[in-house]
Amino acid sequence: MSTTADQGPVSAGLEPVPADLLDNLVLTSFTVIALLSRTAAEHELSLTQLRMMAILRDRTPTMADLADFLGLERSSVSGLIDRAARRGLVQRTASRSDGRAVQVSLTPDGHRLAGQVTGEVAALIAPMTSTLNGGEQKRLAQLLGKILG
Repeated sequence: MSTTADQGPVSAGLEPVPADLLDNLVLTSFTVIALLSRTAAEHELSLTQLRMMAILRDRTPTMADLADFLGLERSSVSGLIDRAARRGLVQRTASRSDGRAVQVSLTPDGHRLAGQVTGEVAALIAPMTSTLNGGEQKRLAQLLGKILG
């Protein structure tokens, strides 16, 4: 990866990223991560535990799938699940389709905490998006979805 004077980093075969776009994406990422980290810490969760709970809000993956979602080794996810299970936030169940696999889901307490945290994060992010009108917010959501694939 290289850079040009008025453009951001250039990857082989890709158009350069304009510096202002790069700066704003990175600043937005840092800001959101700081808000998420603060919210997680207020609930004695790590950022990774917060991510895990967000994933489990609407699905019941196997441990292997959860590891893939989080980009972690299965052994790391096992410890993550152990800690959350001790707090009563998640439970493991045998997979109905594969007797060797274990699925992970939120407990009722886990769902309550996930809902509370979602509301808190939404309240923290609202000032960032409130400067946009409804159409701009919808367009931003579409563009971010496109970027993230």
